[in-house]
Amino acid sequence: MAEINAKDVMKLRNATGLAMMECKKALTEADGDPEKAEELLRKKLKGKMEKRSDRAAGEGRVTVKVAGDNSSAVIIELKAETDFTAKNDNFGETIDKLAELALAQPAGKVEPTPEMLEIVDNIKVTTGENISIGRIEKVDTAEGVVFGSYVHHDNKTAVLLIGQGDVNDETLRKVGMHVTSAVPRPLGVSEDEIPADMVEKEKAFRISQAVESGKPQEIAEKMVEGGMKKFFAEVALLEQKFVMDESQRIKDVVAPGTITQFYRWSVGEEA
Repeated sequence: MAEINAKDVMKLRNATGLAMMECKKALTEADGDPEKAEELLRKKLKGKMEKRSDRAAGEGRVTVKVAGDNSSAVIIELKAETDFTAKNDNFGETIDKLAELALAQPAGKVEPTPEMLEIVDNIKVTTGENISIGRIEKVDTAEGVVFGSYVHHDNKTAVLLIGQGDVNDETLRKVGMHVTSAVPRPLGVSEDEIPADMVEKEKAFRISQAVESGKPQEIAEKMVEGGMKKFFAEVALLEQKFVMDESQRIKDVVAPGTITQFYRWSVGEEA
């Protein structure tokens, strides 16, 4: 049987993040072969993690990565069980690696590749938590299009903006800060992009309020038309007042360019 020395145990411990005794047992079982021992640990603990996969992964990070040539961008969410793990530098490095790999995938919703899943399996082993990829979206650019991004300081909310025309990424970054903090939260770039179900829900609510106040149905519906214009001005991004300067609307901030699309993701939201 091969002699197991402290140096080998420490090296395996640094590679896996596991306890010294666990590493020593694995090296003993692997007859001193560090690669075989690491593989044994990964197989063993991955199995344990699969049994725990029903544990809630309510924490995590979201981030944005833009390709160096501005040809594409991705927004990605990586989930964890605890905020302690999500704040760890290794977790941050992991989501950055996943974002880089996602840039090589086709545009649209990105399904995790085997390489991505292996990276996630590795961090499962080192953290002992149920780590999982939440969402990944990739956007490709076109002529005259520029990306802007903003990741909040807690890494729990990120914004990816797609601008067009004469608007720079720094301006878009400031708009990303607006999208993160604006109340009410923007629901679409313009009035036409507000989800129809939300429009109908808001309209029905306003009509019912007017009817309950004693207004006839016909009058209530006409009253609501004016109210809905105000609603659109509050939730359509381009019409919102800029949080850093309420004398301007977002459409004024980005003029003469514009914003054509945006993503605002927060950890734990439904896709």
